[in-house]
Amino acid sequence: MSTAADVAADLTPIARVGNPQLSVVVPVHNERDNVQPLVQEIVAALRGLLPFEIVYVDDTSTDDTVAVLQALQKEVPELRVIRHLTNAGQSTAVRNGVKAARSPWIATLDGDGQNDPADIPKLLVQRDASADPSLKMFAGWRVSRQDSGSKRWASKWANAIRSRMLRDETPDTGCGIKLFEREAFLELPHFSHMHRYLPALMQRAGYRSVSVPVNHRHRTAGVSKYNNLNRALVGIADLRGVAWLIKRGKVTATEELSRGKW
Repeated sequence: MSTAADVAADLTPIARVGNPQLSVVVPVHNERDNVQPLVQEIVAALRGLLPFEIVYVDDTSTDDTVAVLQALQKEVPELRVIRHLTNAGQSTAVRNGVKAARSPWIATLDGDGQNDPADIPKLLVQRDASADPSLKMFAGWRVSRQDSGSKRWASKWANAIRSRMLRDETPDTGCGIKLFEREAFLELPHFSHMHRYLPALMQRAGYRSVSVPVNHRHRTAGVSKYNNLNRALVGIADLRGVAWLIKRGKVTATEELSRGKW
């Protein structure tokens, strides 16, 4: 006869978590040394605060990132692992994580450990304090970036150009930590690198976003998957595309009419 402990051990992580109120989505590619400390920090920040799940999406890592994640699943029942069968990029990884998520609200983190999971409760407080139903996104704002001087300079100019073209009133769209409504996100047009334009895309859809100051940390393991040149080259085309989407987008309020007398 199976004991209660045996039954609990056989349950999948999803069954053991129950119905999460928050899904933390983390896209990764070759981040094996950052996985365990980041997962532990997410658990420390959220366990006991609300029911949650962690959805890691591996974008065809060539190291043993997936093996590290699978080993962690034995210790962390909230952890789920999604694996791309072909390399698709960070934006697709985020979208697939959101699609797989079971909570109506999503928090995202970069997999490199530079975002601080301790900031997620701060974003939740901002959400719970809002009485505006159109406010669907709370975007992290790295007020003190811990990156190289060249990366900070490039980001400063990119943010200035983006803000001027898109008028999204967002000081830092490149920050990986965000909190948003799942349903609203899935309404947005999907394309590669869309994760860098989420506030503008939310506003295009008729929603509001606010920026919240958050912590930022040095990368302690692994290497960055981007450099200033490839960011700039891709960013030029993306900016023009997003500007076109905003110009062509139309949002209007609707109402359902009651049935008249026949």
